[in-house]
Amino acid sequence: MRRSADIRDEIAGGPAWWRDAVFYQVYVRSFADSDGDGVGDLDGLRSRLGYLELLGVNALRLTPFYRSPMADHGYDVADPRDVDPVFGNLAAFDRLVDEAHARDMRITVDLVPNHTSDRHPWFQRALRAAPGSPDRDRYVFRDGRGRGGALPPNNWTSLFGGPAWSRVADGQWYLHLFAPEQPDLNWDNPEVRADLAHTLRFWLDRGVDGFRIDVAHGMSKPDDLPDMDLAAPAAGNGDPRFDHDGVHHIHRMIREVLDEYPGRVVVGELRVRDEERFARYLRPDELHLGVNFQLLEADFDADSVRGSIERTLDAVARVGAAPAWTLSNHDVVRHVSRYGDGAVGQRRARAMALVQLALPGTVYLYNGEELGLPNVELPDWALQDPIWERSGRAWRGRDGCRVPLPWEGHAPPFGFSTGPHSWLPVPHEWARLTVEAQLEDPDSMLSLYRQAIELRRTHPAFVGTGVEWYGAPPGCFAFRRRGGGLICALNTSGTAVPLPPGELLLASGPVAGEELPPDTAAWLA
Repeated sequence: MRRSADIRDEIAGGPAWWRDAVFYQVYVRSFADSDGDGVGDLDGLRSRLGYLELLGVNALRLTPFYRSPMADHGYDVADPRDVDPVFGNLAAFDRLVDEAHARDMRITVDLVPNHTSDRHPWFQRALRAAPGSPDRDRYVFRDGRGRGGALPPNNWTSLFGGPAWSRVADGQWYLHLFAPEQPDLNWDNPEVRADLAHTLRFWLDRGVDGFRIDVAHGMSKPDDLPDMDLAAPAAGNGDPRFDHDGVHHIHRMIREVLDEYPGRVVVGELRVRDEERFARYLRPDELHLGVNFQLLEADFDADSVRGSIERTLDAVARVGAAPAWTLSNHDVVRHVSRYGDGAVGQRRARAMALVQLALPGTVYLYNGEELGLPNVELPDWALQDPIWERSGRAWRGRDGCRVPLPWEGHAPPFGFSTGPHSWLPVPHEWARLTVEAQLEDPDSMLSLYRQAIELRRTHPAFVGTGVEWYGAPPGCFAFRRRGGGLICALNTSGTAVPLPPGELLLASGPVAGEELPPDTAAWLA
């Protein structure tokens, strides 16, 4: 297996590049389609690397592109060491890595270790095997409760709706915290651990710069599989389905493999609200970074945003890790819509972009947020997320934040595909939000992101690992990067407020005189 052209020589043994990087999450299906089938692919992404270089990001995070029957659009993996034909092949992946590295961009990829596809050869063998067999031991099979084992082993629910257990022909039940097509692995099984180590080395040897671990607070399950409190928040503290202490043994194993490859990073998706428990995942022998959802879940309110920042900084300070910040991803309503949609949502999204990019640590952007894309209300016929059917059509699912990106032109699919259609329909009104329409507009969302990322990379005020808070009027805050001098002020109140003293570097909206308008953020030095 060859190694990719290496861009890590200058960082091996030096400062960790990821501690202040700007990552760009690529939802591969929706980024760019090279072959006209309406689905984004690896060659499509490679064709748009020049745009990402222009945007100024340091690294990419790719959602799963592995072989999959696509019951959950790739998060149901049938072969974690191959590329699904809908996305290309291994040669296309190698070309992508080489060209990204030539542009000084790193490539990280999603791993899905909590579960496999039900089409995975292991699970197909488990279905044919007897209860108690080695083939079944790779997954979580249990006898049922009640007369004849007709009831599930416990009351756990799936995050996609309905019970977390499905029954097989011989009467046993298997666990799936997501869709029935995604059976959970048994991480007490040494073959499961060895297979993940094999997968890690396979992609590291192909030149990837790291991994993002899906559901990194999952995987390990308590031996007795106790009932959950159905009145408690899903995946919250005390939920027996997640954040079991045994998960840390798995992350230490992953880190041991990563440490064989200097300059590589492992990042976890962590829905863990308790700061002390969150910090455990970032101990020196576990994850390098943990992406929590504090900032993403904060309301557009100065006190709410400040609280999320303080809790995150407190958590990582316990173990000397860098914080990681995100406002959107492929699983949540886009923040333009969360903040109010329309002109209000756009103003607030611009303000929060400056807050996020002013903070010390790592930033994760989700493809399309730099264009100000809102969520899309899709018609019923277009919905594909398994949550829609699994919930009895009570939850519309996540498709609204996954609509393909608009690149150029005046009609859908706006250059996303060489063909006339896209896997989810792109709304006609996105003509004003295309990359082409925004690139030369100095007041566009894209221009704001480009300016902010450039300043973040080049201005001497953007140093330091902590923040100091200023006194501020109600509905506002201001902080200074400790050790640097950058000041970020946010006004979520309904009236203009005085700006802090300093030279104005950038504002999310028009600033007249010495006052910061409502729904606006500013950088000063």
